[in-house]
Amino acid sequence: MFTGIIERTGRVEACEPVPSGRRLVVQAQGWPERPQTGESICVNGCCLTLVLADARGLHFEAVPQTLERTTLGALVAGDLVNLERAMRMDALLGGHLVQGHVDTTAEVLSVDRTGGGWRTRIEAPRELDGLLVERGSVAVDGVSLTVAACGERWFEVALIPETLARTTLAGRLDGSRVNLEGDALAKLVAAQVRLQWAALSGSATPAR
Repeated sequence: MFTGIIERTGRVEACEPVPSGRRLVVQAQGWPERPQTGESICVNGCCLTLVLADARGLHFEAVPQTLERTTLGALVAGDLVNLERAMRMDALLGGHLVQGHVDTTAEVLSVDRTGGGWRTRIEAPRELDGLLVERGSVAVDGVSLTVAACGERWFEVALIPETLARTTLAGRLDGSRVNLEGDALAKLVAAQVRLQWAALSGSATPAR
């Protein structure tokens, strides 16, 4: 489990094919100081297991399903990625509960920087139907954000200078693809509502 508060960005050193999928090597000099093999680390919103830490960087292996469902399969050497270690249960929850299980990818539709602000409009795929509400939470490339507005198949987030400086989101301009994860609590509520509806109606689970 993660919080969506990015601790550091890292630079991709290599994306190498391996029998299980691809090995991703990320250079994050000085972070964490002593990474442990087997640690869960969120890379652009996707929970990966650290398989090796050496002079080249942090090594992860992504299986084909991960590569297909996220943007990790499109990474190349030189790309920057957001990194966050798994949260401690006694730590402050500065963002929201993020599982690192990407629901879908989506396209950045536009970026509005009028008046010195930064407002990003992102496609809202059907996988997130019912999970995006104004002032609700969403993780974009692993970054915990508040939904500023919703429309027909889109939503917007407002980015503050601190977020732009500490994450990769300043580089997510029109046409970029990002990983999206809906709020975990909203998913649980939605699942229970569907079960209760099905039980009351005596029919199959209703469409979203």
